[in-house]
Amino acid sequence: MSITLDSVFYTYAPGTPYASAALKNISFTVEKGEFVGIMGKTGCGKSTLIQLIAGLLTPDSGAVLLDGKNINDKNYDRNELHRKVGVVFQHPECQLFETTVERDVAFSLKHFGWSKEKVQSAVERALTMMGFDYEKVREKSPLEFSGGEKRRIAIAGILAAEPEVLILDEPIAGLDPLGREAFLVLVKRLNEAGMTILMISHNADALAEYAERIVILKDGMLFRDGVTREVFSDMDELQKNGIGVSEARQCAALLAERGFDVAKDTICYEDLLKQMIAIGRGQQ
Repeated sequence: MSITLDSVFYTYAPGTPYASAALKNISFTVEKGEFVGIMGKTGCGKSTLIQLIAGLLTPDSGAVLLDGKNINDKNYDRNELHRKVGVVFQHPECQLFETTVERDVAFSLKHFGWSKEKVQSAVERALTMMGFDYEKVREKSPLEFSGGEKRRIAIAGILAAEPEVLILDEPIAGLDPLGREAFLVLVKRLNEAGMTILMISHNADALAEYAERIVILKDGMLFRDGVTREVFSDMDELQKNGIGVSEARQCAALLAERGFDVAKDTICYEDLLKQMIAIGRGQQ
């Protein structure tokens, strides 16, 4: 499933003294199976962007297309949109409310017309994907679990619907280093299985490691869109505009300033480590 934004504009509180242009003439396409990181300073329009893609907001002008179909046309099947696009907002664990884990994960499926057996199978598969033993957790209250576990239960509720596109809004914020790594490995595995991933994050290290493409917004406009390695290579321009780059990229720049032959497109720890080992061995 492809996602296309075609000349999209969106304004909050239009026609009032509080009107604020959130997005201005945004156009880009995400192809099926891509892993796209979305970056930008607070207030640049990132969350508005994903709400438009999910159909939670309607653009002032322009179009949001899924496989070439305008999701805001009056004859568009919104149930199809909800089945195909899953959105995980910040701190999804705060949205848990059912009495058991099984009921919470199954909640999003209630209007799909699925059989009881299919719902149970989908819930079991989603919980297993998130690292849970279905039989051990199904009857427990979701409120019994740790913060990281609650987040995984909430995300299982999205995955149970078997979306083709998964949109994540700062999904690793607040997680400890081990929790972040485990979550990112899971998301990468979903992507490798064919799911399209759009992930908003201020964590440049995570996006450098896992996202193949970066889209950056600035003041509601498209500032950068390209291959992650190429986007992060332009460190000076990004930092000048308040956009962070990975620590590996910053270390590579410091080494280069001191005369070491380090590639400008070094953005991941593994790449940096290989070059530092080579430098230490006198091979450069």
